[in-house]
Order: sequence, then structure tokens, then C-alpha cells
Amino acid sequence: MATIFSRIIAGEIPSYKVAENDHYYAFLDINPLAKGHTLVVPKQEVDYLYDLDDETLQGMIVFAKQIAQKIKAFSGCNRVATVVLGLEVPHAHIHLIPMNSEKDVDFSREKLVLTPEEFAEIAAALRE
Repeated sequence: MATIFSRIIAGEIPSYKVAENDHYYAFLDINPLAKGHTLVVPKQEVDYLYDLDDETLQGMIVFAKQIAQKIKAFSGCNRVATVVLGLEVPHAHIHLIPMNSEKDVDFSREKLVLTPEEFAEIAAALRE
């Protein structure tokens, strides 16, 4: 059975796409810690990031780097955190989160509530 991320990639579940190529897909997290919080996933359905073959993992990091640069420019943050976290979806993924302090990457804190229009505007800005 396909993971929710595979279903998002296939277009079965809507997402706010930030970037895509033949191997990777990036979209806004719908429960973001900050505006611009993005998930980067390989199109290949593999449960754990470090179970990816070296070439796929390397490509994913380079793909994520390009998006992180756009997030930094969009948000004006000091850094973009790269976080590997989560057991709920058995599909390798990286969180890219704008941050100005380590507190900005605390997943236990309250998430932002954004409108569909806000999500769409952020995704469009990150695609530029």
C-alpha cells in the first residue's frame, strides 16, 4: 500500500508543491513550525532515510539544499534547520525549517495555522 507521501507525489492527495524533479518532491508541511516549513521526499518509497542508496541520498541532499536556499531568502531566517524526524509515515523525508534559534525547531510547540491562500502564496514564493 502506498504511503501518504507516495499518494501526494502521485497527485491523489493535494499538496502545496515547492519543487519536483524526476527523483524528489518537496511540499509544504501542513502543520508547520514556521512559514516555509517544507518536507523533502524521494519519489522512491523507502521507509528510512539511511536505507536509501548512496546516490539517491546524495541527490536528495543537493535537492534539499536548493530549496533551503529559497526558504532562507523567503523567510529572512538565520539558518534553515534540516531535521530527520518522524515514525508516523514510513517514507524517508527531511524537514526544512526556517530558524533563528533552536526553539524554532521544537516539534512539541504549537504549530502555525495558515489559510489555504497563505499556503499557496508561500509555495508560489518558494517556487520562484
